[in-house]
Amino acid sequence: MRSVMVQIPNTPPSAVPAAHSVPTSADVARLAGVSRATVSYVLNNTSAVRISEPTRRRVHEAARELGYVPHAAARSLRAGHSRMVLMPAPAIPAGPLYSRFLTELQSALGRLDYTVVQYGSVGLQGDEAARAWAELRPVAVLVPGTGLGPRGVAVLRRSGARAVVTLGPDRVEGAHALLMDHEAVGHCAGARLRARGRRRIGVIVPEEPGLEAFSRPRLAGVRRALRGTDATVTALPLAYTEQAAAQLAARWRESGLDAVFAYNDEYAMLLMRALQDEGVRIPEDVAVVGADDLMLGRLLRPRLSTVHVELPSGRDLAGLVDRAVREPGAEPEVHRVLGASLVPRESG
Repeated sequence: MRSVMVQIPNTPPSAVPAAHSVPTSADVARLAGVSRATVSYVLNNTSAVRISEPTRRRVHEAARELGYVPHAAARSLRAGHSRMVLMPAPAIPAGPLYSRFLTELQSALGRLDYTVVQYGSVGLQGDEAARAWAELRPVAVLVPGTGLGPRGVAVLRRSGARAVVTLGPDRVEGAHALLMDHEAVGHCAGARLRARGRRRIGVIVPEEPGLEAFSRPRLAGVRRALRGTDATVTALPLAYTEQAAAQLAARWRESGLDAVFAYNDEYAMLLMRALQDEGVRIPEDVAVVGADDLMLGRLLRPRLSTVHVELPSGRDLAGLVDRAVREPGAEPEVHRVLGASLVPRESG
């Protein structure tokens, strides 16, 4: 049997592609000429150890040059907890006012060395959602709106969350609470319309699911402002669509209403355009007041009267979270927030 011998040439080591290695803190330490402990102190912003500014610069420059990023999980193991603050996405659309608040809050938490993670839990509610959040082992959870109960708070606590903070109209046992007084928003609008001599007042109640916790107290606030007067209050369910607004505007004259508090500026703008298309004059035939004081309301003609809503400071809330993380055994704090003040303009 004939055989053929084939010689395979040796491939020099330099020709073999090197596996990409992930830079470590030891690599940063070698490049910067410092110890690994110093690298850890600098990159974790440890204040208990004094390190000169030139050394800090060398460490940061070495980390940038190597593309080194600290390992969050390893840092969590050393600290005994993560630095992750979980913010479940609200079940309702977040308007411009709330979005600005979230941006400010995230920036403030970042300056305190927390990592903010927004979590979308579509289809999950209450305790079921709490279990999903607990799987990520956050150090704190900020829960917008309603739905979380005491059992959900207990689940989060057992998973290692040192702080649970709710942002809504009601407090939850075991959690820190920022109570938002939406009734004050409606009261402010109702008082304005009463002062303008309006006596047959409609209040837009959004039909979108999840907004009831905010719309009901705003409606109650209008009723409280008009209690003891000859004014009447009519709830007006409305979906946030042009078609729904047009249908409401088409029967406006037969309703006999001479004013409307439109829940917020977005609903006010939707309804104003529909009313104007029907030839209903604002404010001569109907006065309109919104809420949130959005920039677009100032661009309408007539300019939109509104209730300026003062959300809590993102910096103050970040301070509450940090305080709760550092003192996990402290009694839950309860703060009443959401100031309301009228911004009078031409529409009502």
